[in-house]
Amino acid sequence: MADLTKRELAHLAELARVKLEPHEEDKLIKDLGKILDHFKELQELDTKDVPPIAGGTDLTNVFRTDGERENTNRGVGTDAFPEHHDGFLKVPPVFGDAER
Repeated sequence: MADLTKRELAHLAELARVKLEPHEEDKLIKDLGKILDHFKELQELDTKDVPPIAGGTDLTNVFRTDGERENTNRGVGTDAFPEHHDGFLKVPPVFGDAER
């Protein structure tokens, strides 16, 4: 198992801004040691014939170009709405009974 000292654990806890209780230290040292052991196993793998990847996919985004539109239909339908003012639709308040 990877050797992790209490001093190193305290430093990691400080960096993560985690307050450790004394009774938690031994368990965390053991758990973090196991995690580090897994990384040691991965480092022993021969990956020289494995091509590098970035992002894990070959997909790319397709974007359309934005353009100015002639008509956005602003104001269409306001005449049919029960209440409107200066081109805006007036609706009842959603939160509370305050009149706006």
